[in-house]
Amino acid sequence: MSIADTVENAIATPERDQPYEALGLKADEYAKIREILGRRPTSGELAMYSVMWSEHCSYKSSKIYLRQFGQKVTDTMRKNLMVGMGENAGVVDVGEGWAVTFKVESHNHPSYIEPFQGAATGVGGIVRDIISMGARPVAVMDQLRFGAIDNPDTARVVHGVTSGISFYGNCLGLPNIGGETYFDKVYQGNPLVNALSVGVLRHEDLHLANARGVGNKVVLFGARTGGDGIGGASILASDTFSAGGPTKRPAVQVGDPFAEKVLIECCLELFAGDLVEGIQDLGAAGISCATSELASNGDGGMFIELEKVLLRDPTLTAEEILMSESQERMMAVVRPEKLEGFLAVVAKWDVETSVLGEVTDTGRLIINWHGEEIVNVEPRTVAVDGPVYERPVAYPTWIDALQADTAARLPRATDGAALRDEFLRIVGSPNMASKDWITNQYDRYVMGNTALSFPDDGGMVRVDEESGLGFALASDANGRYCQLDPYRGAQLALAEAFRNVAVTGATPVAVSDCLNFGSPENPEVMWQFSQAVEGLSDGCLELEIPVTGGNVSFYNQTGSQPIHPTPVVAVLGVIDDVARRVPSGWQDEGDNLYLLGTTRAELDGSAWAGVIHDHLGGLPPVVSFADEQNLAGLLQAGALEALIDSAHDLSDGGLAQTLAESVLRFGIGARVWLDEIIERDGVSASDALFSESTARVLVAVPREDDVKFKGLCAGRDIPVLRIGVTDAQSHSLEVQGLFEVSIEELGGVHRATLPAHFGPVVGG
Repeated sequence: MSIADTVENAIATPERDQPYEALGLKADEYAKIREILGRRPTSGELAMYSVMWSEHCSYKSSKIYLRQFGQKVTDTMRKNLMVGMGENAGVVDVGEGWAVTFKVESHNHPSYIEPFQGAATGVGGIVRDIISMGARPVAVMDQLRFGAIDNPDTARVVHGVTSGISFYGNCLGLPNIGGETYFDKVYQGNPLVNALSVGVLRHEDLHLANARGVGNKVVLFGARTGGDGIGGASILASDTFSAGGPTKRPAVQVGDPFAEKVLIECCLELFAGDLVEGIQDLGAAGISCATSELASNGDGGMFIELEKVLLRDPTLTAEEILMSESQERMMAVVRPEKLEGFLAVVAKWDVETSVLGEVTDTGRLIINWHGEEIVNVEPRTVAVDGPVYERPVAYPTWIDALQADTAARLPRATDGAALRDEFLRIVGSPNMASKDWITNQYDRYVMGNTALSFPDDGGMVRVDEESGLGFALASDANGRYCQLDPYRGAQLALAEAFRNVAVTGATPVAVSDCLNFGSPENPEVMWQFSQAVEGLSDGCLELEIPVTGGNVSFYNQTGSQPIHPTPVVAVLGVIDDVARRVPSGWQDEGDNLYLLGTTRAELDGSAWAGVIHDHLGGLPPVVSFADEQNLAGLLQAGALEALIDSAHDLSDGGLAQTLAESVLRFGIGARVWLDEIIERDGVSASDALFSESTARVLVAVPREDDVKFKGLCAGRDIPVLRIGVTDAQSHSLEVQGLFEVSIEELGGVHRATLPAHFGPVVGG
């Protein structure tokens, strides 16, 4: 047994030096902790405060901005929101007594250090957030950013991350229904691995995590606690607070998806049997987080005997047990009279369990270690009332010059041969190329309820087998746009995710976000962050869809160089019958192709500018949420009346990329023409092909429904042009008067890029 620093000892030795700086605490924060406690903290308390007051857990630099999401709301936004920000995950009423809960979080830094386990445990952690709401997890998604595709280290990260995601998700039996993958040198030393999970539940099954009811038992169940994921808390373990020298613990958690699968079924049976008051997952900060948050959300008091924690490493100190982020663990609050039933269920599932303590009315979180008191704090001071910073904000010195350097100066191809060459270069570029190499590693159809998945614009899952009720999900971000203008860039991410849900035939209803930025100690980064949050909150208010929760990830930079601002936005939509879903590629001969929306000369920050000219400058495309809403309404009406065979949004790569993906989706060719776009919208052929103007969608409409569809567009005042026809016999994409590419050549170029860098297509 290690010797722990007790409260009694802390009182007796007030001047003892403590390694608060090594744990990430500032001098004023350490002084504040001493002021709160009226003494120096014990080593256990210092460990708890250090991790719970960290940027990752406390949001101390972002709180003042995130409040906008709760302030900019209307009655319409509240209408279907059952649980909003502040809980483990947001919950939305989707009708017929069903609810959907979803959330996206980051696991960026661990995924660079140890890509496989970093990504795997990112999936595991977000799935446990969903379980804790009383829901059954039904799908996952991932949003990935890697360094330059030809950098030698990128292959290490890509192989590890994709293997970790597929291993954990596939073993859990959860379909991976969508996401995104981008390559850019700005992410070379700091990849982004954002993971999303979604679950379904009946309204009456909703549970919130809190510790209410004096005398209720606090129970830890799941995997045993080990030394993984402790990180900075290892400083507290030996060299400072006990004899024996420093310990070396793994900084990245180790996941076991089979243990988590059992945990899912166990938790659902506990909820179904009404055997728990609430369940909290143990993620960041482990027992420190779970105990302080449960107590803060309940009656305010809790007593814990830490030596009762089941360990897989008996050498762990008390501080390490408090801080361990070992995976597949949950904490439950159980009424004494239901404890026997609780223990019977966990025994049935062979889940190890230990009763650690109980809820009290003391208003204090008290933790003992072998009879000695090592923690005695007011839980809100740990979990809720942490520091709130108003970091310095500075308008970037470089941004005016960047915005002034527009794509207008870049040469445009005019002849067919040059446009053909640019078209193929773009569709074969790392960010536009097929991601089959990655997505073929994921099981998309396990559970049997997946209605849409890769490579469709949005994923879709059936919720109710009898009615066909379902939800759609899409997530998007564009770091290049955000580097040019973080306010508009965040809105563009929201607009694209909103549109990607709308093209499936679903109605967008809610948002979750994962905000990835550089150091908050950099005033220019804080300006980017403030602008992005304002843009996103303003956009959600205009669309009248609420932000239900999310995540902030700071310190994403290599040395002093931050990543591009990368706010990932996930939009959830509802569809009353997944049988009316709309795929993103056409399947029938002779469908008319209609371009909805207006094309402008908007190539700043585009794939064309980046791939063809290695250029980033100017201002990103204009956003009109009124146009996006109008377009979404048309798409839902068209899907409801079965007038649309396929719909694909126009975003990265413009019309060119959309045509390529639509042709390749089911191998059906097409003849298209650009003349009417050029004439009506006053743009060049390059603009017509590669512009990334928003609120645009390409739809395929059966000939017999032409009149009805055009009437629908006229009634909603949607700009519409017939620009082509599907042609199953041609086996090619023909852009009339300019160029033609066979489906075989197009598919070869589009699918070759990732295998060329990372090896043969897995499962291909």
